[in-house]
Amino acid sequence: MANRTPSLMALLGLLAVAGYQHRDKIADALKGMQTNSGASGVGGAQAGGLGGILGGLGDLIGGKSNGGNVLTGGLNDLLDNFRGSGQAETASSWTTVGVPTKGLSAQEVESAIGKDTLTELAATTRIPYDELLTRLSTSIPQAVDKLTPDGKFPQSDAEARESLFKTT
Repeated sequence: MANRTPSLMALLGLLAVAGYQHRDKIADALKGMQTNSGASGVGGAQAGGLGGILGGLGDLIGGKSNGGNVLTGGLNDLLDNFRGSGQAETASSWTTVGVPTKGLSAQEVESAIGKDTLTELAATTRIPYDELLTRLSTSIPQAVDKLTPDGKFPQSDAEARESLFKTT
């Protein structure tokens, strides 16, 4: 059975909503949520539709959860899910220097993460299930590769955000 922690759900939600290729928009939305944390409708009209969808995830990813390092915990849970579903070689390709990053199919994402978790995520993000699978199959390998520069795992969420949202 797939690991389904709040950290994993936050990371998957982040990747599903805007995907790795739009990480600059995610960073802007999260910065807005952090600076406007006391306002009602945080991430609503002022941050656009993306901010509204990310509203529930913003506190987790912005470091306001009780759980500590959400992004780093989500990264570890994500990799554990892929390893546990027989995709260890693929997951290793995302974190190993000098090894080409392997892609994913929608079926591999579903196998590793689990249909129940993905159905819940689709409902939360309001992204159709098939589109969610497609987005995650593209975003997961790119984001994990970016989160583990030189094969090193981030030690804190601040370090993870810096790696993930760094534009090159």
